[in-house]
Amino acid sequence: MLTTLIMKELKAVLLSPKFSVTFAVASILMLLSVFVGIREYRAESNQYFAANELVRQEMREARNWMMLGNRIYRAPDPMHIFVSGVHNDIGRFSSISSWQPVKLVNSAYNDDPVFALFRFIDFSFIAQVVLTLLAILFTYDAINGERESGTLQLMLSNSVPRAQVIIAKFVGSWLGLVIPLSLPVVLSIVLLFVFRVPMEAEHWIRLALLMGATILLFTFFVAFGILVSTLTRRSNVSFLICLVGWIAAVLIIPRFGIMLAGQLVAVPTVSEIESQQDTFAKNAWDGHMKTMSEKWRKRSESMEGLSEKDRKAKREEMEWTWAEEDRNDRNRLQNEIDENARRLTEDLRNRKFSQERLAFALSRFSPVSAYQLAAMSLGWTDIDLKTRYEDDLTAFRTVFNQYKEQKQKESGAMGGIRISVDSKTGVKIDAGREIALDLTGVPQYTYVRPDLGESIAPVIIDFGLMALYSLLAFAGAFVMFLRYDVRYAN
Repeated sequence: MLTTLIMKELKAVLLSPKFSVTFAVASILMLLSVFVGIREYRAESNQYFAANELVRQEMREARNWMMLGNRIYRAPDPMHIFVSGVHNDIGRFSSISSWQPVKLVNSAYNDDPVFALFRFIDFSFIAQVVLTLLAILFTYDAINGERESGTLQLMLSNSVPRAQVIIAKFVGSWLGLVIPLSLPVVLSIVLLFVFRVPMEAEHWIRLALLMGATILLFTFFVAFGILVSTLTRRSNVSFLICLVGWIAAVLIIPRFGIMLAGQLVAVPTVSEIESQQDTFAKNAWDGHMKTMSEKWRKRSESMEGLSEKDRKAKREEMEWTWAEEDRNDRNRLQNEIDENARRLTEDLRNRKFSQERLAFALSRFSPVSAYQLAAMSLGWTDIDLKTRYEDDLTAFRTVFNQYKEQKQKESGAMGGIRISVDSKTGVKIDAGREIALDLTGVPQYTYVRPDLGESIAPVIIDFGLMALYSLLAFAGAFVMFLRYDVRYAN
C-alpha cells in the first residue's frame, strides 16, 4: 500500500502542468550558472598566470636588492564555479615589501561595481532561492489541496493508515522533485569534463558534500510545505504562510542575525584601524627623520677641519658603515611599525571573530544560513578566506624580506638611499650601485588550502542543523496529520 501511495504522489508531481515549466527554468539556471562559472574560472586563471608572469618580469628587471618588491595574487579554484562566497568581495593581490604591511586589494567587485550590485548567480544561490521556492510550490497544498478536492476523505475512507499517507506524501514529493533535478546536476558535472576543469579528488569529495547539503536544504522545504499544509484548511492560506516563511528563512533571519550581532558586539571599522596605523607610522618616521638629521649633522661636524683629501678618504672609509647603521635603524623602526600594525590587526580580528561567531549562531536559526555557511566552507570561500591569505602572506613577507637582507649583505650592495652632508660639497644623495640580481633562490609563495578535515569540522554542525530542522518539520507534519480533519465544508 505504501508503495502504491508513493507512486501516486510521484505521478502527481511529474504530471503536474507546473512541473515542466518549473523544471525547465531550474535546469536552465543551474546549467547556465555552471557554464558562466566555468568561463569566469578560465578567465581568472588566464589573468592569474599573466599577472604572475608580469611580476616575475618586474623582479628580473630590478637592480637593487633593497628595492626588490613582489606581488602575490590569489589563485582561482574550481570550487568557485559552484560557490563564489566571498571570493569576489576580497582583494585579488597584495604587495610584498619591506615598508608596507600585507593587505589584499582590488577585488573583482571593486573593478566592476555593477557585479557587486547584482551579485554572481552560482549553484549555491540557485539552491537557496530557486530550489527552495520550487519545493514549497509543489508541497504547500499537499494535504489541504486534496481535502478541498475531496480525494483525501475518499482515500482515508478505505481504511488507509494515516501514517502511510503522510509518509507517501513526503517521499513521493521528494522523489518527484529530486530525481528529475539530478539531471541538470549530472549535465553540470559533464561540463566540467568538456571544458577540462582541473578537478582533484578532494574537489570531487567537496562537490559531493555540497550536493548532499543541497538535498538536505531541499528536504527541509519539502517537509515545511507539507507541515504548513497540515496546519491550514485552505491551500491559498497555506501558500501565503509558506511564502512568508520562505522570505523569513532566505532573507530576514540571516540579515537579522548579522544586524543583531553588530549591535551587541562593537567592532571598529577597517578605516579606523588603518588611520591608527598610519598615524603611528607617520609619527615614528617623523621622529626617525629628526634623529637622522642630528646624526648626519654630527657626521658632517666630525669631518670639519680636515683637508679635502682626508675628508674624502674618511667618507669612503665610513660611508658603508654609516649606511649599515642607517639601514639597521630603518629596520628597527619598520619592525616597530609592523608590530603596532600586528597588535591593532589582531585586536580587530578578535573582535570581529566574536561578532561573526554570534552572527552565525543567530543566523543558523534559518536552514538557508546553515546551508550557505556549509557551502562556503566546502568551496574554500568562507568568511575566513581573507584572514587565511593575509596570515600566509605575512609569514611569506618575513621570509622574503629576510632573503633580501641576506642577499644585500652577500653582494655588498646594501641598497637604500644614503644622504651625506658636507659644509663644502653640500648634500650628497647616493642610491647605491646597481647590480644584476640573481633570483635563482628567491622564495616562492604557495597557498596551502585548508584540508578536508578542517573544512568538514564546521560543516558537520550545519549538516546536523539542516537534518534536525527537516526532522522536526516532518515530525510536526506527521503529528498534525494524525489529528487532521479531512472533511470538506464550503
